[in-house]
Amino acid sequence: MSHAENEQAVQTGSKFVKGALIGAVVGAATALLFAPKPGRELRSDLADKMSTAADKSKELCGTVGEKASTLYQNVTDKAGSLAKTIGSSASTVASTVKEASASVAEEAKKGASDVMEAEADMAKNVKDKTAEAAKDVKETSKDAARDVSNKTQSSSTY
Repeated sequence: MSHAENEQAVQTGSKFVKGALIGAVVGAATALLFAPKPGRELRSDLADKMSTAADKSKELCGTVGEKASTLYQNVTDKAGSLAKTIGSSASTVASTVKEASASVAEEAKKGASDVMEAEADMAKNVKDKTAEAAKDVKETSKDAARDVSNKTQSSSTY
């Protein structure tokens, strides 16, 4: 290639890059102007949804704390009862231990089940809200692209 041919290729490439950059800036500005929700509102919606998830987490923690407190009280009560029973007879002790163990195990299972259900509900809620937000963003992007395309076509017809 001659020097003139190389220079022509560089000029054409730089013109293309300049055109692409200008097109990107115009497209971004058009998308911002025609977006149905401003970024602030979208961020606000996402913050609200995250706040809801945090509130549900706090509620869940409160429920777990209450159940743990109740479980502790039950275990303490059963242990006190067990100590009294040990003094009276060995056979009564064995049956009381079995009852206490079964009760504690049942309460622990119930507490774990409640926690898992609450976590599953919260995870589903966060997933649904995130999918909804993603769908909104996708629709907004499509609308903006359509608007840019329409404006580009209408401006090119002039």
